Amino acid sequence: MKSIETSLIDSYYALLKSLSPNAKLELITKLSQSMKSGKSVEEASWKSLFGALKLDIPVDDFIQDLKKDRKFHSKSFDL
Repeated sequence: MKSIETSLIDSYYALLKSLSPNAKLELITKLSQSMKSGKSVEEASWKSLFGALKLDIPVDDFIQDLKKDRKFHSKSFDL
């Protein structure tokens, strides 16, 4: 059974194998540079998957502002 990483690699390869030789070399260069930079990739918080907000104001103030800015329009329709 293939690991998820191996499956991803195979998928990327299938997508990228049609690139020109120069484009492939450019991609290799960029991947090599990204590995040399030494910067660790920060793990994304699972909260970001659900649209969690980072607020500079208290939540109660945000809710009040949100409610204050609501505008409702009623339209009557003849059926």
